[in-house]
Amino acid sequence: MSYAERDKYGMYKDMGSTGPGPSLMGAETLLGDGVVNAANENLGDIKEIMLDMSTGQVAYAVLAFGGFLGMGEKLFAVPWQALHLDTFNKRFVLDVEKERLKTAPGFNKDAWPDMADVQWANQVHTFYGTDPDRGGAPSMGPDVTMRGSGISADPRAGNQGGDKDLSHIRGSNIG
Repeated sequence: MSYAERDKYGMYKDMGSTGPGPSLMGAETLLGDGVVNAANENLGDIKEIMLDMSTGQVAYAVLAFGGFLGMGEKLFAVPWQALHLDTFNKRFVLDVEKERLKTAPGFNKDAWPDMADVQWANQVHTFYGTDPDRGGAPSMGPDVTMRGSGISADPRAGNQGGDKDLSHIRGSNIG
């Protein structure tokens, strides 16, 4: 179920003219959104959004990956800046291969890490190639490319190409 379907206040029903989305979105409406990679492989869904209470910024989205009906799934704290919101398809895009995600620092639902631990945070940010001192999602625009892909993250850039073509992504990042 996408954020548009979980929109209990009707704020996303007509995103073209009124309402807050997609520049501002309610955190609760993003819970359960699917996450795919550039190859359009399903990576799981968002279970929780973690706020840094000292800065007021979103620090991580907790991604659930693997398992069946919640059994055996692994959780990953993905830095917010590593995620891109695809408002056209109502999902998130994470620039990581599915096989590589299996080796990401993760945890199980009964043993959450101390997310305030600097060593843990550095390990997570190193894995995703993000900066622990920078909050928010990466900017979109004509001069921005998705890390390592050479593909512009700007949906207006007119990308052409094969499996790594992200031109189907519309909207903006949250951050």
